[in-house]
Amino acid sequence: MSASSGVVETALTWGRMVKFSHSIFALPFALSGAALAAARYGISWRQTVWIVVAMAAARNAAMGFNRLADQAIDARNPRTAGRELPRGALSRGAVWAFTATLSGLFVVASFELNALCGALSVPALLVIFAYSLTKRFTWASHLVLGLSLAIAPVGGWLAIAGHFAAIPLWLALAVGFWVAGFDTIYACQDAAFDRREGLFSIPARFGVRRALVLARVFHGVALFAMTAVGLSASLHAVYFLGLVIVAVVLVVEHRLVRADDLSKVGVAFLNANGLISMIYFGVVLTALALGKTTP
Repeated sequence: MSASSGVVETALTWGRMVKFSHSIFALPFALSGAALAAARYGISWRQTVWIVVAMAAARNAAMGFNRLADQAIDARNPRTAGRELPRGALSRGAVWAFTATLSGLFVVASFELNALCGALSVPALLVIFAYSLTKRFTWASHLVLGLSLAIAPVGGWLAIAGHFAAIPLWLALAVGFWVAGFDTIYACQDAAFDRREGLFSIPARFGVRRALVLARVFHGVALFAMTAVGLSASLHAVYFLGLVIVAVVLVVEHRLVRADDLSKVGVAFLNANGLISMIYFGVVLTALALGKTTP
C-alpha cells in the first residue's frame, strides 16, 4: 500500500468512526440559525468559518465520546460489532486524543465567535457528551439526543446576535423533536437487543409499534415549531410552502418503516432526514432573500 493510499484509508476509517456523512443533520440547522440572525444583524466570512469549525468540532467530538462510551455494548450487538473500536481498527487512546482535541477546538472556536458562545461552550459539551450515557438509565435518551442537536441552531444564532431570542428557541424545539423522532425510528432495529442488555429506549420500553406512533407525534411537534419559527421571524410565504415539502418527506419516511418491516430504517434515517435538513436550510435562505427582515 502506498503512502497516499494509506493516508486515504486512515481518513476513511476515522470518517466511518464518526459517521461523517451524518453531519448533514445538524450543520444546516446551525447555519439556518445563523442566517436568521444575519438577516437582522449582518454576518462576516470570519463568523461563518468559525461557526462551521465549531459545529464540526462539537459534532465529531460527541461521536468520538459516543464510540468510547458504547464500545463494549457495540461489540455485543451484531449490528454494530463491525464498528472501528470493537473490531480494533482504532485504539481507545487514539479516539480519546481525537475527542479531546476536537473538544478543545470547539471551545476555541466558540470564544472566537463571542464571549457568550465561549462561556456556554463547556456546558454545551457536557450536554452532548451526556447523551451517550442516558440509554443506561432512561428511555428518554432520544429526547436528550434531540436536546444535544437542538444546541446547533441556538449556537448559530448566538454566534451572530450575541443574545437569546424566541426565534432560535422555536428552531431548537423543532430540531429537538425532529431528531427525537428519527432516532426513535432508528432505535426500533435494536429493541430486542436493548431489552436483553438492560438498556433503555422508547422501542424497548413501549414496543416498536407504539414507538413508531410516538415518532410521528414528535415529528408533528417539530412541524408545529417550524411553523412558529416562520411566524416569529415574519418569513416570506415561500417558507411555509417549504414546510409542506418537509411534511411530505416526513410522511414518506414514516411510510417506509413498519412495525413488521424495519428493512428500510437506514433509508428513512439517512436519506429522508438528510434531505429534510437541506430543504429546510434552502427554504430559510430563500425566504430571507425574498422578504425584507428587520430587527
